[in-house]
Amino acid sequence: MLTNVIGMSLEQQLVIEENFSKAFNTESLRESLKPEDFEVYNNALKILEFSKGDVVFEDGDSPKGVYFIEKGTAKLSKSGVYGKDQILRFCKENDLIGYRSLLCGENFQAKAEAMTPMKVHFLPSDVFLKLLEIDPKLSYAMLQKIAYELGESANTVTFLAQKTVRERLAEILILLEQKLGTDPEGFIKISLTREEIANLIGTATESAIRLISEFKQDDLIAVEGRNIKILNREKLIKLGHVVI
Repeated sequence: MLTNVIGMSLEQQLVIEENFSKAFNTESLRESLKPEDFEVYNNALKILEFSKGDVVFEDGDSPKGVYFIEKGTAKLSKSGVYGKDQILRFCKENDLIGYRSLLCGENFQAKAEAMTPMKVHFLPSDVFLKLLEIDPKLSYAMLQKIAYELGESANTVTFLAQKTVRERLAEILILLEQKLGTDPEGFIKISLTREEIANLIGTATESAIRLISEFKQDDLIAVEGRNIKILNREKLIKLGHVVI
């Protein structure tokens, strides 16, 4: 579920993301690693490209490494008891995916799918784990990232249990804009079906369609097909009780 951490400001979140992207890039690693260690890293790094709809990894697969997103957006989802996919979160440029299962020594617990064309840096498991052992800056940035995402998971309980569907939709729209940004016309940089939106806020598709229509009538959002633009951000923040 895409949620934010209550009490954590957008500024703090951005600092954590920036710290990680600074620590986990070729130039930073060139400076911090011994020449022989950097050579191992550089030789192991692979550039992968995915088209929209391609699967990056499947739920249940054994992790072979980690995936750093240079360009594009991915969706992490998990199949439920009745075979229906539950969207867990979206990942964008400078996000790392696949590391949790690798660090836990288990198979992937979710499927990663390209929502847009993607360019990804793939680093094999043994090289990534070695980097964590020898690079304190990267290790600390990873700890911050893991702590932040634990907070996101914990907040999901509050999000689903204590907010109405209307409040949840308002919060999701704000957080999608915050996480993924907007295009030059102001639309959130992701195209979602009504079913996917319903999935995110934990309601029936019909309820999501009705709420989106109400938000549009109230001039809170503009809608063009699957694309949504926030028109009144302050009202949505207030409606969703979002801490920014």
